[in-house]
Amino acid sequence: MEIRFLLNGEAVALSNVAPTQTLLDWLRERRGLTGTKEGCNEGDCGACTVMVTDAAGARALNACILFLPQLHGRAVRTVEGIAGPDGQLHPVQQAMIDHHGSQCGFCTPGFVVSMAVAHLNGERDHETALAGNLCRCTGYAPILRAAEAAALQPVPEWMVSDAAWLIENGTPPLEAAPDSAEELAALYAARPEATLVAGATDVGLWVTKALRDPDPVIFLNRCEDLKGVQIGEHEVRIGAMTDMNIFGAAMEGLHPSYAAMIRRYASAQVRAAATVGGNIANGSPIGDNPPALIALGAVLHLRRGAERRALPLEAFFIDYGKQDRQPGEFVEAVSFPRQDDRLKCYKLSKRFDQDISAVCGCFNIRVEDGIVSSARIAFGGMAGIPKRAAHVESALLGQPWEVGTIRMAQAGFDADFAPMSDMRASAAYRLETARAMLERYFAEDQGEQVSVLEVSA
Repeated sequence: MEIRFLLNGEAVALSNVAPTQTLLDWLRERRGLTGTKEGCNEGDCGACTVMVTDAAGARALNACILFLPQLHGRAVRTVEGIAGPDGQLHPVQQAMIDHHGSQCGFCTPGFVVSMAVAHLNGERDHETALAGNLCRCTGYAPILRAAEAAALQPVPEWMVSDAAWLIENGTPPLEAAPDSAEELAALYAARPEATLVAGATDVGLWVTKALRDPDPVIFLNRCEDLKGVQIGEHEVRIGAMTDMNIFGAAMEGLHPSYAAMIRRYASAQVRAAATVGGNIANGSPIGDNPPALIALGAVLHLRRGAERRALPLEAFFIDYGKQDRQPGEFVEAVSFPRQDDRLKCYKLSKRFDQDISAVCGCFNIRVEDGIVSSARIAFGGMAGIPKRAAHVESALLGQPWEVGTIRMAQAGFDADFAPMSDMRASAAYRLETARAMLERYFAEDQGEQVSVLEVSA
């Protein structure tokens, strides 16, 4: 496999690239660019953060779970490329010095790159931009002060020079990286044993942690027709390759509670790579997207060759590790009906940012003339698959929307779920919190607003 990309302003052409060679390993071992650190090697700590620019703009990504073929036709900047060609410091670098934002320094390069991306894009929500960068000795106050100070400075000229190279060079074809869903369908039908790589936020860990070799692989990042959110009068359709940042922004005006949960979906680096389709197709019982989409009545659109089929999203999940997907078949899109917003999503985790849910509950209950007319309730973390609370739903339907109905319906959770106990939560705690989430939904519907970021006596 031959790829080419721009690295810190220099054109790079590589031959015979292993499809699962990570950018982090290549930078450190082959290029001597050791400013990009290996911390967790699974996309959690942000020490390996790099800037990747393509036609859609600049994003912060984790180099440890980014495969070299995913960079074909793109521009990359490591911390060594954040400073100017003559050694001029970037505003975020100078601000980190001025505000004492570094102590041991191990995490500092990743922070600098994340801050530089946010600075380039004009982002002012620094806590969100830096949620994927962990610092264990400095404390975040001086780092946030540095980000705020740098935001007032103009973007250096060298930080916008990569766009010219992208326009001039385009994105030539790449082996095992189809350019459209049509090409993907033909290639995957011919090679159904291949591993599909969307954002690699999951497959990357197969390589770095499980030491697996998923070859052969098919990279999906060039399939532009699988990206984007189409909001119609009656339906919302999300392409499988839509990343979580784009999807979250689209949900803000439709279902704000869903968007707020997506804000807690890993970190900016992971959300910029992770895709809606990948989060569904991997079948994780603790993925945060499926419960919300199931509560919205989502339909999954699958394709194999020229054949297409659609099924309710909840029917796709058969058992732990088993999904209704045939060899050579891939997720093309997911859609749900356009509807008035009644959706609430509650993510319970030990940390607010960058954490896996112990329980994720999503509620979409409709009330007409004081009577529950419909109810769709789905959970992650409560079973081996994302699953609806069928007994709870049945207990609510046709009943008055009042406290007594909530109390009665809460008993249904014991019939719907038999969760496991693990390091995140016990089975009893999971059931208790699920019951509490239904009560919270009712309380919020009655006007009581509660934020998980607020604590009161």
